[in-house]
Amino acid sequence: MRTGQINVQTENIFPIIKKFLYSDHEIFLRELVSNAVDASQKMKVLAANGEFKGTMGELKVDVILDPVAKTITIRDNGIGMTADEIDKYINQIAFSGAEEFVQKYSGKEGAEQIIGHFGLGFYSAFMVSEKVQIITLSKTKGAQAVQWESNGSPEYTITDVKKKSRGTDIVLYINEESIEFIEKARIEGVLNKYCKFLPIPVFFGMKTEYIDSPEGEKDDKGAIKRVAIEVPNQLNNTQPAWTKAPVDLTEDDYNTFYRELYPSTFEKPLFNIHLNVDYPFNLTGILYFPKIKENVEVQRNKINLYSNQVFITDSVAEIVPEFLTLLHGVIDSPDIPLNVSRSYLQSDSNVKKISSHITKKVADKLAEMFKKDRKDFEQKWDDLQVFVQYGMLSEDKFAEKANGFTLLKNTDGTYFTIEEYKEKITTLQTDKDGKTIVLYTNNPEDQFSYVKNAKDRGYDVLSLDGPLISHWLPKLEQSNENLSFVRVDADTLDKLIRKTDEIPSKLSKEEEEKLKGLFENSINKEKYNIQFESMSEENAPIVITQPEFIRRMMEQQKLGGGGGFYGAFPEMFTMTINSNHAAITGLVGKPDKKQQATIKQLTDLALLAQGLLKGEALSSFIDRNLKGIA
Repeated sequence: MRTGQINVQTENIFPIIKKFLYSDHEIFLRELVSNAVDASQKMKVLAANGEFKGTMGELKVDVILDPVAKTITIRDNGIGMTADEIDKYINQIAFSGAEEFVQKYSGKEGAEQIIGHFGLGFYSAFMVSEKVQIITLSKTKGAQAVQWESNGSPEYTITDVKKKSRGTDIVLYINEESIEFIEKARIEGVLNKYCKFLPIPVFFGMKTEYIDSPEGEKDDKGAIKRVAIEVPNQLNNTQPAWTKAPVDLTEDDYNTFYRELYPSTFEKPLFNIHLNVDYPFNLTGILYFPKIKENVEVQRNKINLYSNQVFITDSVAEIVPEFLTLLHGVIDSPDIPLNVSRSYLQSDSNVKKISSHITKKVADKLAEMFKKDRKDFEQKWDDLQVFVQYGMLSEDKFAEKANGFTLLKNTDGTYFTIEEYKEKITTLQTDKDGKTIVLYTNNPEDQFSYVKNAKDRGYDVLSLDGPLISHWLPKLEQSNENLSFVRVDADTLDKLIRKTDEIPSKLSKEEEEKLKGLFENSINKEKYNIQFESMSEENAPIVITQPEFIRRMMEQQKLGGGGGFYGAFPEMFTMTINSNHAAITGLVGKPDKKQQATIKQLTDLALLAQGLLKGEALSSFIDRNLKGIA
């Protein structure tokens, strides 16, 4: 036996490791299992290059829990270590064995699959352990098995021991503060989170499986009986879909993998993009387009970042633009720079390149789908539009490409590109100032009368709904000169699309002013602005609208994008009186009581039509009309 001191610069290294190196103590299991996988991968490389000529056997990693002894063992049958190698790779902190190995075998088969980047990974064991042992036997012929042991101080011991099989056991004696890791469910949860797709089989305990009776026993109905057997519990899929070539995968394979990633999700994704890049950086992965719900926030953080199949984080905002965080899936790249604990991404030019590449791939995929099968793309558009709108709002380069495949749907269910729609409406829906007015509704049923009135006049109306519309429309107006979007209930049609000809009013200015005062007495003047307009006699006597600008600001405020200033916008409506409608002109000369009763009835009917008559006012209206019937 020999003793020594671990080669560190300061005696305080262990308290630093225990408290500050990793933000979450459960990371120790990821690091140690990853190291065990590294040791197995190194065996593969050495065997493939003819440097190991013995029997390699079935490479695997076992995680063994002993609740009585309060130990966790991570066991591999990889390359193992000699006493000298322990001194080099364990006792000299931050000398990375994996990094050295990759450099030595650069360009040789499998070398790029070595996970480790830092020599500190092993020392994460001391975050949860009062004592750690390494029991290891090197692949080298005739090697002596050795045991390394430390209690978390700079002192260690190395002892010769007996060990029959090649490989390494890391034995953790869990401390009292970390007793949660003696629970089987806790360990299985951590392994499922970080090690689900490691390239070497990882086993933890046993599980029950049901097979046909080996003796061929049959049940009462004559069917072969199913019997329960205990088998080793393999936790990981060593060949997840993103590691395979796209040509080797079917649509069913992609959907099966989606369910593997998100077992609680029942809906199929709309489609996917398979990333497979090896220059100027290494990047693989699969991104899925889900059906995006009204609540955009619920969709976020569903992309998992891996490095050589080791889970790193689901916070990928630094790697993908914000709008792409609505996608689901996996990105795997060994070229993404991580800090020493692999917990956080670091700023780097590669990250920016990867981000730009992913954005381009997504835009190209959407453009390709639109060009290849427009009908199918149109069927997916209602589920895609929020994602595309978000992308156009947040990424100018994406917006440029998206202009070609962004669709607008009218109330008849016909889809148009932006340019196609401009051509359709430019002649009829251009006002006297040369501006083309795009009419839209966000609720065709609630705004039925406005939509019908517009269509009766020969105008077309778009159906635009979604959480981002109030932000997205200004973006379209900004990038399309002389185009203005207004909701069909934002004003009277003659004001929304002003033509040169004006209809004369049947009321004098004095009559309008007198009636205006009477109307103001019948409603809440702080909420409704009364104005008279000479419209066609076929139009309604009263039209209630809400100005486009105020409504957009209020909608943006609800989404949190309006800022404090917009919070000052009250809910305001415009009540436009049609000075040419018989019900209005007929008010002139009526007795005061009859005038007031008619005005009250007309305003209540207009409010009721827009769902604005509520509470006591609605109850009073119903009672009044029931009495009239009686």
